[in-house]
Amino acid sequence: MDFDFSDDQKFLKTEARKFLDARCGVAVVRGVLDDGAKAYDAELWKAVAGQGWLGVNIPEAHGGLGLGGVELCAIAEELGRALAPIPFASTVYFVAEALMLAGSQAQKAKWLPKIAAGEVIGCFATVERPGVLTEAQVQAKVEGGKLTGVKLPVTDGDIADLAVVLAKQAGRGSLYLVELAGPGVAREVLTTLDPTRSAARLVFTGATAEPLGDPGEGMSLAEAILDRAAVMLAFEQVGGADRALEMAKEYAMQRYAFGRPIGSYQAIKHKLADIYIKNELARSNAYYGAWALGAGGSQLPLAAAAARVAACEAFWFAAKENLQTHGGMGFTWDVDCHLYYRRAQQLGLVAGGAKAWKERLVSQLERRNAA
Repeated sequence: MDFDFSDDQKFLKTEARKFLDARCGVAVVRGVLDDGAKAYDAELWKAVAGQGWLGVNIPEAHGGLGLGGVELCAIAEELGRALAPIPFASTVYFVAEALMLAGSQAQKAKWLPKIAAGEVIGCFATVERPGVLTEAQVQAKVEGGKLTGVKLPVTDGDIADLAVVLAKQAGRGSLYLVELAGPGVAREVLTTLDPTRSAARLVFTGATAEPLGDPGEGMSLAEAILDRAAVMLAFEQVGGADRALEMAKEYAMQRYAFGRPIGSYQAIKHKLADIYIKNELARSNAYYGAWALGAGGSQLPLAAAAARVAACEAFWFAAKENLQTHGGMGFTWDVDCHLYYRRAQQLGLVAGGAKAWKERLVSQLERRNAA
């Protein structure tokens, strides 16, 4: 069985890298980081929409390219490598996937073309406090079509137009669509480790909420969306980890100590080798996740958990060891190492932390072995 990308998918990935090399250099990332009033790069967002990437997995009937999840994973890897400071993940991996998975025909017709065109930014608002997401944790509620409650942290919640919200109605968890420009919605920008991917506290006080999917199926739908998003996020993490390894290798080959490149010393060789091993393990699990995503079978929950766990570990480790390889200058603002460390931490939490995904992985393995 061949888990590699096809020739067409490799071509798409190559072209995506060329585009991002030209349009999303480090200066673009730092432009958002250094500007406290700038939550994302609007020009890059428009350019990405012009490439059709926002609609890669959206059917042609709804304004997308209709290619598929595997093609989206190929683009995700390049976005992760470039640290693209845009709300791509929230809008495409979460909201668009939620609409395609559970939306009515009317909801799909209304929102998917706008997402594909870059006219709408989305966010996924499920958690309310630290810890593993469970139905018992959810306190937000809907009565008479009006939503009340608090969600935090919500990635891109400060700039989003549309939110997919997990809330309870009559004691049962359900998903809802909420237009954030409407009445009954207040936002508070949160300070995070990675300001290039903003987050917010959303307060709902009687906001209009439109049901998404069947009543009472909120947790199962949220888990299905998280499984799909986890695979795509894993590719972003692999892309970032690969670039961190490249940075460490490049520096180790040009930095001299005691008349030799530091890359010639055993300690640095072992450090780089350890990064490479973790990256390749994460890549293999991400490919397995992409296959399960494309196949649409029952293996997706297991594959998604494995991909998520391996990718979180790989990106964090690569970013940390890249900083250490750069030595005393690695932690400074002028060196780019901290950009990858910030993004590794952000991506490691955006769909639930590694601990929660390890528990899901164990439960999926137990379920498979008991069958």
